[in-house]
Amino acid sequence: MQRLFHYSEDPTITIFQPRAHPSHPTLAPAVWAIDEARAPMYFLPRDCPRICFYKKADSESADVERFLGLTSANMVMAIESKWYSELTQTKLYEYTFSPESFYCWDEGAGYYLSKETVTPLDVRPLGDLVHCLSQADIELRITPSLLPLRDALLKSSLHFSMIRMRNASLT
Repeated sequence: MQRLFHYSEDPTITIFQPRAHPSHPTLAPAVWAIDEARAPMYFLPRDCPRICFYKKADSESADVERFLGLTSANMVMAIESKWYSELTQTKLYEYTFSPESFYCWDEGAGYYLSKETVTPLDVRPLGDLVHCLSQADIELRITPSLLPLRDALLKSSLHFSMIRMRNASLT
C-alpha cells in the first residue's frame, strides 16, 4: 500500500478539509498530498522557494553534465541563501495519509488530491531538516537567487520542480 504525505509547521491538525489552491484556482477544493518519492521536496519551510531537479531517462547528456556532473545525489535542491537560517530553525511535521480517497493528479510531480475530508494516520516531527535532506540523497545548493537557475533549467531536458517561486528574490 502506497503512503501519501503532507508537511506542515503545525503539529495539531486532526482533520484535513478540502480547500482551494492559490496556484490552481480552476481546481475544485481538495486535500493535497505528495507521494513518497517526491516527499523530500517538501522538507523545507512552507514558503521557502526551491528548485528541485534530476535526470530523466531521456535527459540529454550535455544537460546532465552541466547541472549534475559533479554530484552522485539522486536529486539536487536549490534554495536562496536568505532562507538557510529559517531552514535550520523550522520545526516541520510529516502527516501520513492512507491513499484510499486520493487520486493521482500529476504523476510526474507526485501530486495526489482528495475531494473528501481526510484524517491523518500519523503525524511525526522531522527534526533537523538539513539532515533529512541528506538522508534522502539530496544535494542541497544555496544561492543568492534562484532566477538564473530557473531560466537555465527551463531550457534543459532535466526533470525540474519549481515550488513557491512567487517568494523568490527578484534579482
